[in-house]
Amino acid sequence: MNDRTTSDRVLAQRQAEGWMFLIEAARDLRTTGAIAPSGKSLARLLTDPVRAQSPHPLAVLEAGAGTGPVTRALIPQLSRGSRLDIVEANPRFAARLRGLVTAHPHLTATSAQVNVHQTYVEQLDTDQRYDVIVSGLPLTNFTPAQVERIMARYMELLHPGGTLTYFAYLGTRKARALTASRAEARRHAAVDEIMATYQRTYATGRWTVWANLPPAYVWHLRRPLVCADQSEPQAVEARR
Repeated sequence: MNDRTTSDRVLAQRQAEGWMFLIEAARDLRTTGAIAPSGKSLARLLTDPVRAQSPHPLAVLEAGAGTGPVTRALIPQLSRGSRLDIVEANPRFAARLRGLVTAHPHLTATSAQVNVHQTYVEQLDTDQRYDVIVSGLPLTNFTPAQVERIMARYMELLHPGGTLTYFAYLGTRKARALTASRAEARRHAAVDEIMATYQRTYATGRWTVWANLPPAYVWHLRRPLVCADQSEPQAVEARR
């Protein structure tokens, strides 16, 4: 297959995914969380902890994978003996992800184990603990109670010293304060406070991704090696 044919195929695939994402967003924007898949710059920052630890075999969890833009960035980073569990509750997205995994040439070469689970991350039935968790879930769209459950589950699933990466779109709180009901604005503020607590306690870095639709922050959080009542890492802000 020549370069032009490959480029045309990739472009057609991205256009198809964009349309699929828009259709699912129209069905339920609250759980889809955006109007477009994550861009390359965002996907790269979300997957940096996996890239930094290769070629060591890793256990990786991706939650809220959508149509798979971050999955495609993750798979080439998997070394021999690695494991990737992909969690996606949307049945149409999950079916697409299974097709992506089945057809990906890198997996044959490395013998990495990749599984797609159509479920919610809070309900994932596993004893596995992960070196890296990559979250694509639209946390600011959920209730505070849901966010508490999801974040507690993430910390439970991480190995001590493991890293959680996630993103949040810029300006959502201000936008909702102008357009949403008071109840919705209070909900969003409560979620922001929950996440701010996790950031103050566990964050090791924050980056701004302007080359995304819409622009986003990427956060890296690390589960400490010590007990919660001992000293833990504080947030360090970086910008790109």
